[in-house]
Amino acid sequence: MNKILDLSQVTLETERLILRFWRKEDLFDFYEYASVEGVGEAAGWKHHDSLEESARILRAFMEEKNVFAIEYKINKKVIGSLGLHDIKEITEFENIAAKEIGYVLSKDYWGKGLMTEAVKCVVDFCFDVLQLDALTVGHSAENIRSKRVVEKCGFRFVLYKNFFSKILNKTFREAYYVRHNMLK
Repeated sequence: MNKILDLSQVTLETERLILRFWRKEDLFDFYEYASVEGVGEAAGWKHHDSLEESARILRAFMEEKNVFAIEYKINKKVIGSLGLHDIKEITEFENIAAKEIGYVLSKDYWGKGLMTEAVKCVVDFCFDVLQLDALTVGHSAENIRSKRVVEKCGFRFVLYKNFFSKILNKTFREAYYVRHNMLK
């Protein structure tokens, strides 16, 4: 059961991060990390080719109200995003309150534990505040960085599935994981 979310009034904080709703003035930070080759491709989307493309996607984030901007406290810069999306890949979760986590982080901030910090915070929010029953997350089987984040956050492997990215015209082998509220 896909619960409708509105994250537009939600702000979460960790030691180093603020997870908040997107603002129009985040456009340049968004484009800065989303235009770097390899960042989007690791998540199944092509890096942004123009500021206009980033502006269009930023408007979609703001309309859909289900994606956090990840702001780094030290420099007040948006360095990534973390969304809570409807589950499409694992049909066993159709009848429970569940969401799929999707995330991306600026290449400049990889390897610092920031995404693990953000995901753990959102997992707690999803179970404690939203009262979701489960969360899923998927990543390209080749993306070892995402695999480490997912495992550190207590998700358990469920299955591999092929995913065709129309944008990249490429098939990825995706690893899918689940975390139940009971494991909290």
